[in-house]
Amino acid sequence: MPPPVLENEVPPVSAFDDHHAPPPDLIDDCVHCGFCLPTCPTYALWGEEMDSPRGRLYLMKMASEGQIGMTDTFVTHIDRCLGCMACVPACPSGVQYDKLIEATRAQIERRYPRSFFERAFRRLIFEIFPYPSRMRLLLIPALIYQKSGLQRISRSIGLTRLMPSSLRTMEALLPELSLKSLRQDGVTHLPAQGPVRRKVGLLTGCVQSIFFAHVNAATARVLAAEGCEVLIPREQGCCGALMVHAGQEEESLKLARRVIDVFDRMEVDTIVINAAGCGSTMKEYGHLLRDDPQYAERARALSAKCKDISEVLAELPARAPRHSISLRVGYHDSCHLQHAQGVRNQPRAVLRTIPGLELIDLPDAAICCGSAGIYNLVEADTARQLGDRKVQHLLSTGAQMVVSGNPGCLLQLRGGLQRAGREMPVVHMIELVDASIRGIPPAAARIDQNK
Repeated sequence: MPPPVLENEVPPVSAFDDHHAPPPDLIDDCVHCGFCLPTCPTYALWGEEMDSPRGRLYLMKMASEGQIGMTDTFVTHIDRCLGCMACVPACPSGVQYDKLIEATRAQIERRYPRSFFERAFRRLIFEIFPYPSRMRLLLIPALIYQKSGLQRISRSIGLTRLMPSSLRTMEALLPELSLKSLRQDGVTHLPAQGPVRRKVGLLTGCVQSIFFAHVNAATARVLAAEGCEVLIPREQGCCGALMVHAGQEEESLKLARRVIDVFDRMEVDTIVINAAGCGSTMKEYGHLLRDDPQYAERARALSAKCKDISEVLAELPARAPRHSISLRVGYHDSCHLQHAQGVRNQPRAVLRTIPGLELIDLPDAAICCGSAGIYNLVEADTARQLGDRKVQHLLSTGAQMVVSGNPGCLLQLRGGLQRAGREMPVVHMIELVDASIRGIPPAAARIDQNK
């Protein structure tokens, strides 16, 4: 309870406005036990209390009670949080840190005056990444840069080190592009093979639909092979996850409403998602749109239909025959799959349906790889430290391939392996399942899909 206000004393003013401020009762659920500390990536790197969940909750409490304002220090410590949610399942008190950090970030974006460069860079990200048509147009120079050999030359002679930090980070994370990846896939329906077991809608995403179109194609093929009729609405667009995780509340809600409108028109049993960040956001649509009388109930209903591809395949006993893949595979848990959605066993169960596959868990698996939405773009140095840490753990296992369930993690791990000077295939879980069903080596599958 705050101290009593004396006569003529001006009461402290909260640093937050009244729109979805972090609820004080949720902040007070934290008993400062410290169980969250070993799970926090930034605390693991620096051992700094204010860069732990417990420390950030204390900052939120101080800001809520008017003891501190929206200062540079406050914003820096909140910005450094990856939003990986590893602290949520670790907390014995059930602190809803996920809701608190997202509410705090929305407050920051409304009330804190970022520098011109920060505002411009974040605006560039949010004006391009969620819109596949804009991305395709702007990636044409990047395709020429790769295919002409300029990328190889620039990297070999060190020209990339002369780029601004933000551009250098984007260049390092850029995956291999192809003409096919810049074309919009015209497939909107795949019939089930054999008796129909389920009718599903597939989220293709924004970044996913361009950089990882082959993952969407593999997802649709596997679902069809397992008896699912697959509908892929062309007009779906971004789900809003990038914005939600960065505090861009209004923009994220606009995109969420559009996704709801699109999938509401489809009579499907399940909405299948193969990007963990998208899945965690769509499962929270009911909370995000709780104040919208036109969408609140529809959002809750749609969220109830959303499932990760691994959840769907784990529910459907394997029907399509699998061919053997003799590989030692390291499985990297995406944070927004294992922590935010609580999906950890299902991907492993699905991968174990592949004969000959040796599945390895990575050491320190609960710690984030540093991708975290746009984190590896806006907090590039910290993201690199975490990526390098994760890669060293991966290499210690002797794995021949690394598998994950989120596009951002795949890009981050590839970048870390490149910095380590090691070559190793980095693939989505569903690509392995698809290759096993089709009876082709995983590497050949990737080449075939990128033509």
